[in-house]
Amino acid sequence: MERYVREVLQPKLQADGGWVEYVSFEFNTLKLIFRGECSKCLILDRCIEWIKSEVKRDMGFDIDVESERKKPYFWDK
Repeated sequence: MERYVREVLQPKLQADGGWVEYVSFEFNTLKLIFRGECSKCLILDRCIEWIKSEVKRDMGFDIDVESERKKPYFWDK
């Protein structure tokens, strides 16, 4: 799953200025950190649904996604 995130999902999100980092995959739950434009995106829930559908299409199983947003410190000022 880590390789899938790195090689398939990351490039697609980078095209829109975002970044996703793999944290873990246990008990069909994929934990991700969203950075860049993803960290402040108002429709991140749609992206998470898209990720679930991509995994289902490419790997053949359903997953849950836990997300964490990490904004750069200077965005809070």
